[in-house]
Amino acid sequence: MIQVLQLILALSFLVVIHEFGHFAFARIFGVRVDKFYMFFNYKFSLFRAKKFNGKWHVCFFAPNVTEDDEWSKHPETTEWGIGWIPFGGYCAIVGMVDETQDAAKLAAEKQPWEFRSKNVFQRFLIIAGGILVNFIAGLLIFGAVLFTWGEDSLPLKKQDRGLYFSQILLDEGFRQQDKILTIDGKEPETLNDVVKALIIEGKQNVTVLRGEDTLALVMSQDLSNRYLAFQNDFDSKERAKARADKSYQKAKYVLLDYFYPFVVDTVMPGSAAAEAGILKGDSLISIEGVETSAFPQVVEELRRYPCQNVKVGFYRDSTFLETTAWIGDQCKLGVVAVTPLNYLHFEHKDYSFLEAIPAGVVFGWNYLKMYIRQFRLVFSKEGAQSLGGFGAIGQMFPKVWDWAYFWQMTGILSIILAFMNFLPIPALDGGYLLFLLVEMITRKQPSDKFLENANKVGWFLLIALLIFANGNDLLKWLFI
Repeated sequence: MIQVLQLILALSFLVVIHEFGHFAFARIFGVRVDKFYMFFNYKFSLFRAKKFNGKWHVCFFAPNVTEDDEWSKHPETTEWGIGWIPFGGYCAIVGMVDETQDAAKLAAEKQPWEFRSKNVFQRFLIIAGGILVNFIAGLLIFGAVLFTWGEDSLPLKKQDRGLYFSQILLDEGFRQQDKILTIDGKEPETLNDVVKALIIEGKQNVTVLRGEDTLALVMSQDLSNRYLAFQNDFDSKERAKARADKSYQKAKYVLLDYFYPFVVDTVMPGSAAAEAGILKGDSLISIEGVETSAFPQVVEELRRYPCQNVKVGFYRDSTFLETTAWIGDQCKLGVVAVTPLNYLHFEHKDYSFLEAIPAGVVFGWNYLKMYIRQFRLVFSKEGAQSLGGFGAIGQMFPKVWDWAYFWQMTGILSIILAFMNFLPIPALDGGYLLFLLVEMITRKQPSDKFLENANKVGWFLLIALLIFANGNDLLKWLFI
């Protein structure tokens, strides 16, 4: 429920400021705005307000305004409202063919307060206003997050234990505790930089430090697709286990992580570990004879033996010991490990107001570049299978309320929304901008009927995409 609330709040905020971008430029150029609504108001509205005859008029839980209503006799002012369908919102600009108005409803003669009567440059800014506001809002949100909470990071060069690599990366030539020095000649600063370079950008040339030796590795060209395919398969198996056992706690696939040991901090009374004689301070280093010197290795290996007796190897005060423990369907020993904070080297940086704004701009711009590069993966089979809708977006938010994380995710969604609206698809802002650019070049304005038909095609494509993405979520939840 907390994830759902965060998703609705974030998207509502972003849609409102997006539509306000259109509204602001429309009013600057003297274009009337008939309605400004958060959410859709089919048949009736939860709330609507309009100023006419010198005062504000407000209605709650009221049917929509009809042609005979007093409200409709004052088209010079905007009707503000909240609909009852919590999905998006709209800004009905007078004289513009969009989802709120078709060509048949436009008067034969253009009026000076209509969108279509303005010059192409003004119309371009009115359409671009939503994209511009979302992009700027994302940058400002990132700056505000940095100013308020600062930035925590785990610099790769300060992690003296190296990295943990999943089997996919081990197959590429990595070995546990390798330290990545450069990727295509550039030094990655954090773990995210490594994932971005290898999976999103598809870079192949990696230099690693292994002990005292410096080695060069070349990644496979299909690494990104193999990773997505494996992740999709892993997620589907975890969902199947969760459906079979409602108490089952799903795991996430770890491509790579910082290397830190599994040292027991607390043993739960009556747990498998307690019955097997495992004590606080024991360092687990093998499961069924397989070396598991890193925390993720222990977790991964245990998941291979649900409801079985497993042989656990560990060190206690420099002495190697072995014991046998029976683990249940959750594949856990019943211990709490020492926090990785004891083994990893964090850096925290606080930002002044003057430092936070440019830092937020850099962060937002770099995220946009990464997202554009990542977008290419959607056109592969594996990428299409991993495409998600509102359910997948909701999973990006934490299950406990965290304002710092909420605003960071809202900033990310704002950048994504700006990019997606920029795509040259009819019915999206990018489609309108494309037609306006053609008009600038040809000096010929498309007919209202052409725009209406283009919008219908665009809406068909968007609805198909929404059905596919949310259908992926539903399919994974029900069957996969």
